[in-house]
Amino acid sequence: MNTATPKQIELPIEGMTCAACATRIEKNLNRLPGVEAAVNFASEKARVHYDDGQIKTDNLIEAIEKSGFHIAPQSVQLQLHKMTCAACGGHIEKALNNLPCVTAHVNVATETAKVTFIPGLAAIDQLIAAVENAGYGANEISESSHAEEKARRQAAYQAELRLFWISAILTLPLVLQMGAMFTGHGMAAMDIIPRWLQWLLATPVQFWIGKRFYIGAWHALRGGGANMDVLVALGTSMAYIFSAVVTLFSLDQHIYFEASAAIITLVLLGKLMEARAKGKTSEAIEALIKLQPKTARIERDGKVCEIPTDSLQVGDIFIVRPGESLPVDGVVIEGTSSVNESMLTGESLPVSKQPESKVFAATMNQQGLLKCRATSVGAHTQLAAIIHLVEEAQGSKAPIQRMADTISGVFVPIVVVISLFTLGITWWWTGVFVTALIHAVAVLVIACPCALGLATPTAIMVGTGRGAQVGVLVKNAAALEHAEKIQTVIVDKTGTLTEGKPAVTDSVPVDTISEQDFIQIAASLEQGSEHPLAKAVLERAEKMNITLKPVTDFTAITGSGLKACIEGTQYLLGSPKFLTQQSAILDEEKVTALQSAGKTVVAIAAITNDKPRTLGYLAIADRLRDTSSKAVKRLQNMGIHVVMLTGDNTVTAEAIAKLTGISEFRAEVLPQDKAVEVKKLKESGRFTAMIGDGINDAPALAAADVSFAIGAGSDVAIEAADITLIRNDLMSVADAISLSRATLRKIRQNLFFAFVYNSLGIPLAAIGMLNPVIAGAAMAMSSVSVVSNSLLLKRWQANQ
Repeated sequence: MNTATPKQIELPIEGMTCAACATRIEKNLNRLPGVEAAVNFASEKARVHYDDGQIKTDNLIEAIEKSGFHIAPQSVQLQLHKMTCAACGGHIEKALNNLPCVTAHVNVATETAKVTFIPGLAAIDQLIAAVENAGYGANEISESSHAEEKARRQAAYQAELRLFWISAILTLPLVLQMGAMFTGHGMAAMDIIPRWLQWLLATPVQFWIGKRFYIGAWHALRGGGANMDVLVALGTSMAYIFSAVVTLFSLDQHIYFEASAAIITLVLLGKLMEARAKGKTSEAIEALIKLQPKTARIERDGKVCEIPTDSLQVGDIFIVRPGESLPVDGVVIEGTSSVNESMLTGESLPVSKQPESKVFAATMNQQGLLKCRATSVGAHTQLAAIIHLVEEAQGSKAPIQRMADTISGVFVPIVVVISLFTLGITWWWTGVFVTALIHAVAVLVIACPCALGLATPTAIMVGTGRGAQVGVLVKNAAALEHAEKIQTVIVDKTGTLTEGKPAVTDSVPVDTISEQDFIQIAASLEQGSEHPLAKAVLERAEKMNITLKPVTDFTAITGSGLKACIEGTQYLLGSPKFLTQQSAILDEEKVTALQSAGKTVVAIAAITNDKPRTLGYLAIADRLRDTSSKAVKRLQNMGIHVVMLTGDNTVTAEAIAKLTGISEFRAEVLPQDKAVEVKKLKESGRFTAMIGDGINDAPALAAADVSFAIGAGSDVAIEAADITLIRNDLMSVADAISLSRATLRKIRQNLFFAFVYNSLGIPLAAIGMLNPVIAGAAMAMSSVSVVSNSLLLKRWQANQ
């Protein structure tokens, strides 16, 4: 019997350029059985009616992609509620990932979920509904929700604190009763507090204060899994019910109301301490959010008025007084000052600003009055980009966490089996049911996997937050983990080892041409080019007040040089190798002398009678960054091999390599060949990182195992890189690797502690060496210890 039902969805499609594209997609969709599709080119959407008994949504997506188009997935961050342990995260992930075309990753430490889905196949309200059906709560995180979420957490914390104190007051007499038992008075100690009063004190703790554990356990079991709530509810219920039966029928047995109540109270205390410690892991994000001022002074119609920062628009003129923070990114149009940019770069030295200088949101103006034009506002500022990157990294999962997630997912059912096994074996061995019951309860209580679930995400949160404070922005947790493995670092020369601001140092005209005419020809040929060397030539011409001549028949040879005509004469400009290939005769001795000084040589020739005649040479040098040599040495001391890539000739490359202490380099590498060189180095079996700053570095960055982009570089390079270095300093690469090593060290310590805790605790509880109350305290403190150990990463310092 066919139970198929007709469905309708709308899919957003990217890449359509004309109506014919829509027709092609529509045709391919309608070929599928049970599908009727209409594609709207204007709205870039496909409305599809299909029979879910004949076709699946995956088939629809596949048909669109085979047509050469793409359905862009959407990502959303959900704030989760009612989570109690790592296993809860696994249940929520499972519930979300069961939705069609949905990929979800839950961060236990932040209680958030990063969800990627296909619009049309899923919606945000469906995601939230899936979380709620699993027994938890969720809401979408927006820019305005940070403060709301913090307020909600604070209110929830205060409510939990009140419940804890009530629980502690009710439990304290029971704990004193237990203390009397340890004095050696035996059964007589039970008479200190009447059994009916113990029962009365324990009942509200068990069923009112401990209600959350029953609710959480029910939702977990209903969802097909088990979590910490199952262990606590099962363990305390066994102790409570046994004690209630003994009290009700006046049996001659010891009662354990103090165990059930104390376990619940201690678990609450542990959760409170854990919540407080976890809150500190996100302090880096909160500190960044607080940096941007709430209001800005703008100039409109000749008057200065104060408006909310959120109301600023691109092009607005804003004024920043000494001691104030900048509201948005902009460019200085009037005034000079020095600005503290340590929140972006981690560098404490102020940066001087004058007209045309770029300024960034949340940096501090220290001296003069600045008048600036807004260039980026809202979510497009550098500060917003940093916050977004840090949140993305903190919400992602490191590969090392997969092991912990897998173990947490199956741990609780295994513990329940061990507890039942302990109950049966101990009862059989001792013949005393009470002893067997207490051993089984202790096993349940000691075995909570919370510490295991918190081991990785808390360290990742603190590590990425600390990195952001020193100008190291990590795109995701995997990049932070992989950085630890780096064995070879490949550095691009221009803009990475050097400042990326080349200048003409030598002008060497030959033949009878004057320097003025020589520079005029060179600058005229280079006009319009964005290459750093071209800019150096044009700056030299500007300083000499030289007027440029128009150029015709311009032809660029990528990575080599160019050909063009000026006033009917054809010229060649490029590397000595390029001119030699064009049959020009060069003074090799002069060229070698300039190159040996670490300078890049550009030769110019005029073609007369079909023969190139050399007119002269320009020597261009790009000053090494002050810290490049120190950074290379530091990387080498860390056991990392440094390799330089450059398009420069071998002689110049060798000179730069000697200055920086680099023993291996690749010279005359064309931009399109950089990725090939990276792959060759990877094939040697060493874990490889690439550092670059330009658009032409993007393929090489993508080819490396780990990639770093200098922050002042292009957006394309930053997008392609795993880690962005805001400080424009190679020393930050060593900082990033050092931070990665420190973070992974903490993760391994946390995992080791969690594994050892459970490995030792369960056997000790099973053989009766752990009282259930002591087990409860140990379980609570294990999670707090793991989070506290992660917080020690805040002590990590750059340049160490």
